[in-house]
Amino acid sequence: MSNKRVRKAVLPVAGFGTRFLPATKAMPKEMMPIVDKPVIQYLVEEAVASGIEEIIFVTGRGKRAIEDHFDVSYELEDTLVEKNKHDLLEAVQGISSLAKFSYVRQSMPLGDGHALLQAAHLLAGEPVLVMFGDCLYDSKVPASKQLIDTFEKYGDPVVGLSEVPKNEVKKFGVIDGIKVSEGTYEIKDMVEKPEPEDAPSTLVAVGKYIITEDVFNILDKMTEGKSGEIRLIDAFEILLEKGKPLYGKVLEGEWLDTGDKLGFLRATISYALKHEKLNGDFRRFLEEVVGRE
Repeated sequence: MSNKRVRKAVLPVAGFGTRFLPATKAMPKEMMPIVDKPVIQYLVEEAVASGIEEIIFVTGRGKRAIEDHFDVSYELEDTLVEKNKHDLLEAVQGISSLAKFSYVRQSMPLGDGHALLQAAHLLAGEPVLVMFGDCLYDSKVPASKQLIDTFEKYGDPVVGLSEVPKNEVKKFGVIDGIKVSEGTYEIKDMVEKPEPEDAPSTLVAVGKYIITEDVFNILDKMTEGKSGEIRLIDAFEILLEKGKPLYGKVLEGEWLDTGDKLGFLRATISYALKHEKLNGDFRRFLEEVVGRE
């Protein structure tokens, strides 16, 4: 059991978003909207709902829109006041007060582990929630809270997991582990993007983690991993080689992977069908579209 509370989250958002070009030529992919909120805001709201107090973004060139989104916008707020749009004013003002925000830069694309190292000086050895920008979860209990609860029980790093069809494992990092409780595994090995016949399971890492000082110490000593970059999965493999525990938590809820176009469209439809003002009209529209086929 850990006596250290997870108070901070690191969100690496320095990627180029090449899968969404040309839309991401001048706009961060994390700012692409799902209905009426950018993807990154859903992640921040999930973190805050899980007890996170400080959000650290690891940004890169062309990501200024993320900083602006979570900052105060006096001109916009004044305009909304003048136009008596108090509901929108409340929504806009709430964004900048969600948490304490910090920003660091990753100047070169040297891997997700390298991105995390850019934030290490802000963590003071604390365990930290890591959230990658294409992993949304629609769940009763926030996915990040499920990870934090698992960390508090075992006190060691935790990998968020989901089960996928066997023919899809080659797109993900796959774990081999021993079940220690319902939905929780002690990980014995991780394999990056295996062929289906070589995969040790159908449980894959989804892009949400709790990592500790041990993991940062390994990343700090790495020059490059197997891929030529400093990768988090390589650090996990070294952690396991050292005989230290690593856990996996199968996250309850619907995994909405916005990392490619099809996943992004699925997420948009899923959230639109739950939107309090749009759900009825949008559902009827979808029924009309299906009826035309």
